[in-house]
Amino acid sequence: MDRLDAMHLFSRIVDLGSFTKAADELQLPRASVSLAVQQLEARLGVRLLHRTTRHVSPTQDGQAYYLRCQQILQDVEEAEGVFRSHAERPRGKVRVDLQGTQALHFILPRLGEFHARYPDIELEIGLTDRLIDLVREGIDCVLRSGEPKDSSLVGRRIVLLAQVTCASRDYLQRHGLPRTLEDFRTHRAVNYLGASGRALPFEFLIEGEKRRVHLPGPVAVNSAYGYAACCLAGMGFIQAPRYHVDQYLHSGELVEVFPEWAPEPMPVSVLYPHARHLSPRVRVFVEWLVECMAVAS
Repeated sequence: MDRLDAMHLFSRIVDLGSFTKAADELQLPRASVSLAVQQLEARLGVRLLHRTTRHVSPTQDGQAYYLRCQQILQDVEEAEGVFRSHAERPRGKVRVDLQGTQALHFILPRLGEFHARYPDIELEIGLTDRLIDLVREGIDCVLRSGEPKDSSLVGRRIVLLAQVTCASRDYLQRHGLPRTLEDFRTHRAVNYLGASGRALPFEFLIEGEKRRVHLPGPVAVNSAYGYAACCLAGMGFIQAPRYHVDQYLHSGELVEVFPEWAPEPMPVSVLYPHARHLSPRVRVFVEWLVECMAVAS
């Protein structure tokens, strides 16, 4: 068994959590699979797998080797894919990480459409908004809001999301409707914690000038779901993409303020490592993301 075959075998054992399942999938004798892993561990000089009677999991060294294997195997497949016939259907696994509310609103409801179009592509989807080392974690692409800050990644802006400033009807009944920016400074906020761990300011576009306001508040969150939920609970003002709170604005549970000073639209981009742009499966997934998010523009 050559090194690439050994890497692929090891990766499938980790993915499936089982020597037997990997052997069945790859149509290899169970004894050959065990021997191949033993030889791999001997060559590397480390133990790669924890073995129990019911489950197999990677050691710390095994997890690091698994991520490197994923990258190497993907690079080999992508390099070969460049020279395959363009008529061949994209195939293989695409590992993506999506911002949760955007995924649930625009993307996940249309997954059946993607699968029908590309039945040979397997998607592995994470729903987070954290900073990710795409290369180290073996992620093909991420969907993120805000201006991209990692210059090592290829970024493609796919939509601008309108934003609103709002509070609950109950909060405004108790504390009054602000009429000026000076009034607004006397209010409370549900503060949103950015990637730095600091509360993000409210932003207003007044006569072409961006004005930032920090408000105190009884609660700070790092989740878009929690952000809207705390606002609905009457904890203070938020500033969020309109699509995320639109149903509550229509029902009257939330009330928009200062629509004439709405903040600049929030950019949403898909980001991926430079090497991934050669992959047909990543390319078609990115194009499909653009289709999904187009309805938000």
